[in-house]
Amino acid sequence: MKEDLLHFLWSQKLIYTHKLMTSAKEKLEIINIGTCNKGAGPDFLNAKILFNDQLWIGNVEMHLKSSDWYVHQHEFDQNYDAVILHVVWEHDVDVYMKNEKPLPTLILKDFVKPTVMSNYTKLMYKNTNWIFCEKQLHRMDPFLLSNWIERLYFERLERKTIFIQELLSLTNNDYEAVLFCLIAKAFGTKVNGDSFLKLAKSFPYGVLRKLRFNQTQLSALLFGQAGFLGEELDEAYFRKLKKEYAYIKHKFQLKSLEKKEFQFFRMRPANFPTIRIAQLVALIVKYPDLFSRIINAKELSIFYELFSVKVDEFWREHYTFQTSSKKSNKFTSKSFINLLVINVIIPMKFVFMKNSGGYDYEGFLTILKEVKAEKNGIISKFSELKLVSKNALDSQALIQLKTNYCDKAKCLDCAIGGYLLKE
Repeated sequence: MKEDLLHFLWSQKLIYTHKLMTSAKEKLEIINIGTCNKGAGPDFLNAKILFNDQLWIGNVEMHLKSSDWYVHQHEFDQNYDAVILHVVWEHDVDVYMKNEKPLPTLILKDFVKPTVMSNYTKLMYKNTNWIFCEKQLHRMDPFLLSNWIERLYFERLERKTIFIQELLSLTNNDYEAVLFCLIAKAFGTKVNGDSFLKLAKSFPYGVLRKLRFNQTQLSALLFGQAGFLGEELDEAYFRKLKKEYAYIKHKFQLKSLEKKEFQFFRMRPANFPTIRIAQLVALIVKYPDLFSRIINAKELSIFYELFSVKVDEFWREHYTFQTSSKKSNKFTSKSFINLLVINVIIPMKFVFMKNSGGYDYEGFLTILKEVKAEKNGIISKFSELKLVSKNALDSQALIQLKTNYCDKAKCLDCAIGGYLLKE
């Protein structure tokens, strides 16, 4: 039993409201449950309640046991002076107001509908289940589920935008600089994402603005800042970049990262940080105006065209400065571009729209619904439970559902849990 259940029962009125009585046998009628308070103080504010046909307006506080009032020392907190009703599961002690009169108390367990508690027991009995509701999930109303999926996606999108807004505040709202950081982090993939973000932040973006039209200079900047030009190799391309970087480093007073920041171990050669940096260079040189292109693009096919870049001549025959490979263009794959759309492009467009006052949610939702659903353990398991992701919007929503609701046992805050409890 958790206090959250009391909040849920009260807010959803899953009790026999027509015969409510306080612990002192006073007739009680709820006119208005009040407003849920997410901050400090009583749980519900400005409730309207009739006690023996007399209207009281004030706050409602909830506890599993009435003695918790004293455990939490509410008697010393003036925020609780306007409490007119104490809602508890078990009444083990009387609580007194400032005027030394007993605080009206509602013992909720005496008025809860049995079906609700039966559903709650079934729902919260996890045992070996992957999620609490997996045995009942098939009973969820399809229309409500569809709405919940879309809301879950926007919750996840809002979480992603927090990081973007933080970067904007650090760069004086330089959207191009923020986009570069986000794309760099994405090109680092899960293993090297944080290292690539450090690389993007290791020099002022103004330096990249000056060099982005010259592939040799930009390559020297990124490989040099990543620490890959610190060795001595008898290779013409390497020596060329090393010489160029020495000039750039001195001119802009830069400090490079160490090569050991970047992981190669157990990675596919196509994901080596050297190849990802080469692809990043190719992208920036090809599209110096990448930010405006992304903001103006309204079709998924345009993003496939934008990000399908091939590396320069040296990297077509190498995976590292020392390791050669069979000649190939080493294009960015379609699956990788899909991840860019999900994790960079859509969040960036969303933030830009919000900050500029323009809203075209349907536009980017249409793009997202064209992107294939991600493939991972969470999505596969939901598919086994007949909750199949048709596109990236669905898969992102289900990741949000699993990580922020199921894993945290927040069933009472979930539309699925709420539906099954009230069923």
